[in-house]
Amino acid sequence: MEDDCEPEQSSWAHLPDVCLRHIFHWLDDRDRSQAALVCKKWSWAMYSGSLWRRRTITFYGRQSRPRTLEFQSALWYVKKFGKYLEHLEIKLSNPSNTAFTQKFQVTTRSLLSHLGKCNSRLVSLTIQYLELDRLIWKNTVRARFIKNLATFLKRMSKQLDYLNLKGARVTLGEGCELLNSLSCLTNKSFVSEINLEDFFSLHLPVYNSTLFHQTMSKFHSLVILTFNYNCISDELLDILQEHNAHSLCTLNIKCHIRDPHEQVVLGMSWANLAKRAPKLNVNFFFERVMKHDHLARILLVEIPVRSISLRSCYFSNPDWTMKPTLTNLLPAYWHVLQKLTLELNNGHEVLDDELLQLVLTSKRLLFLKVWAFLSVTFIERLLQNRAERKCIMTTIKVRIYTALPESSEEDQLLRNIYRKFKYLIDSELNYFVITYPLV
Repeated sequence: MEDDCEPEQSSWAHLPDVCLRHIFHWLDDRDRSQAALVCKKWSWAMYSGSLWRRRTITFYGRQSRPRTLEFQSALWYVKKFGKYLEHLEIKLSNPSNTAFTQKFQVTTRSLLSHLGKCNSRLVSLTIQYLELDRLIWKNTVRARFIKNLATFLKRMSKQLDYLNLKGARVTLGEGCELLNSLSCLTNKSFVSEINLEDFFSLHLPVYNSTLFHQTMSKFHSLVILTFNYNCISDELLDILQEHNAHSLCTLNIKCHIRDPHEQVVLGMSWANLAKRAPKLNVNFFFERVMKHDHLARILLVEIPVRSISLRSCYFSNPDWTMKPTLTNLLPAYWHVLQKLTLELNNGHEVLDDELLQLVLTSKRLLFLKVWAFLSVTFIERLLQNRAERKCIMTTIKVRIYTALPESSEEDQLLRNIYRKFKYLIDSELNYFVITYPLV
């Protein structure tokens, strides 16, 4: 009996370090701490730097005892393992009142202060949805938080490669202060990726700010830049062309109905940037910006557009006529467009023929996602063209809106279509099509 147990004990005792670290990787902090008590070898594994390179810290607005402990565990982690940290994400979940934001500010001050002193590896920082323009942020608390974050970014500026401050909603001065912190030591920043989506407060015409242009001119190695259309101007495109053409690959641009988006941007500015940055792809995300004249002012033919997303967010407006956009505007990108997302409440117009023609015209289109009022036969026609190799799509995701609460007849037709094209769907497509009552 004893002899039978020895091999099992021996195998655990001599488990290779790489295997032990892999096991520890799947444990949470509490389980790791308990496992570290087993023996010295397991305790050493607990302090392996590879286990602590990535960290997501979530602060919950709705307080409970376990969630209150999150503030304490965040500081415990940083003090104990902060020196190993390479990728840090801080999340706020439902911040509810001024007491919470004040506690969050005090905690992050300690957290960032300690990290700034002990860490020399951090390359990625994400702090999303701060929503600093909400009333739950007192002016003094908000100012302290921005000052602490700016100080931390200044300390990390030489090593930080990725910064995501999506949803911060700061003023123009505050935003430029934070961004300037990345370049204050050398007057240049070599961060390769920045996410500034909803970084500035709503309604700000950032595009005409000299301060913003001066700030962006300090970035010299951008590969991916995500921001709102209210930042776009000829001056910004010229700055990107001058300082980042050698590296720039992707611009992700969000255009929301509440953001200023009626500024005039010259096609020549886009053409010059595209010429100097041959690897550039531009992805547009429109939310409730659906009028053809507004879209035509933004979607210029000189832009190397790879992806377009048009979302009405269930809102409906008779002025949002999509036919001109589908027939006159989007076909201009037939040679570059690879991904198309349409979420439309188009109960007032039928778009089946126009959408199908756009798909067949777009020779590089690989991804199609549509939520709209369509006929079921549209899916059959789309698959028939795909089977005949008239298009090259690999992903088809469609939600067919219906005005009736009961859609059993349409569901049966979709099942028949699936059976007809089963081999094509199963072997070549990422395919998901359903009906959805929208009443």
